[in-house]
Amino acid sequence: MTKEKIIEIQGIEPVILFGPYDAHLKKIRAEFPDLLITARGTKITLKGKPEEIAVTEKIFSEMKFLADKHGEVLDNDLNMLITLASSPAPEMKPGHLADEDIIVATADYVVRAKTNGQRRMVAEAKTNDIVFAIGPAGTGKTYTAVAIAVAAWKSKSVKRIVLARPAVEAGESLGFLPGDLAQKIDPYLRPLYDALQDMLTAEKLKMLTEKRIIEIVPLAYMRGRTLNNAFIILDEAQNASNKQMKMCLTRLGLNSKAIITGDVTQIDLPEQSDSGLTNSPEVLKDIKGISFVYLDKSDVVRHRLVRDIINAYEKHEQK
Repeated sequence: MTKEKIIEIQGIEPVILFGPYDAHLKKIRAEFPDLLITARGTKITLKGKPEEIAVTEKIFSEMKFLADKHGEVLDNDLNMLITLASSPAPEMKPGHLADEDIIVATADYVVRAKTNGQRRMVAEAKTNDIVFAIGPAGTGKTYTAVAIAVAAWKSKSVKRIVLARPAVEAGESLGFLPGDLAQKIDPYLRPLYDALQDMLTAEKLKMLTEKRIIEIVPLAYMRGRTLNNAFIILDEAQNASNKQMKMCLTRLGLNSKAIITGDVTQIDLPEQSDSGLTNSPEVLKDIKGISFVYLDKSDVVRHRLVRDIINAYEKHEQK
């Protein structure tokens, strides 16, 4: 059954909603190819299946809220709205991405907590010095952690940011890779750079890394250090051994915080029982100031197929 819905956008410049050269419209049309979306002046007409009209109406409603509130709709906001509106989550009300969800903002970029799991990460990081964020791929663990760290540095709560990752992911040696050590480890650390580049200009990031205000290092480089006034992030922590996890956590100095992120379903160590991330909840559960946040497939913020992929693998593993 085909239905029609007309959405009024009076009081908003159409280019803000439709995007430059209709980029936002094109993206929504690509996500819902069976839905006819026509934009004329201050009216948007939707023709198609009722369920697709309902989802698309949610997206435009939230876009209107953001346009009213901030005078713009960013591309990353639209990506998130498409994911959230398409999910079987509770009804999304206008203002779902309200100001209280902003983690860090720059002149041209805003990072918001977009799921309940991400909001729990932000809340727990405010009241605990060490937060473990454990969940499947695509839930924004790393991105949210980096945003929290950048926000802490911008507010002068800490003086530096140290981001670490295990550099040997499947028991493999880096020796077989071409180039010097920096070139060998760069692919392992690239996701952290990518997140930072969204939140800081290239010039700013270069200056901060040169001054070692921001460090992105292999986990092994953390040994022997004491990090005061620092925000530490250990990413892909499922591939840190028990000894490495203990080593990283004990780097914490005065006025420092840490977020540990990882996915216990993607352990690349030869023996999964060696993962420091799987053992940490049991070892550290009674220590005040350490919190564990568990994200799940409802927090997935990547392509909407990612949630279906996670479901499919879970069903296969159960069999």
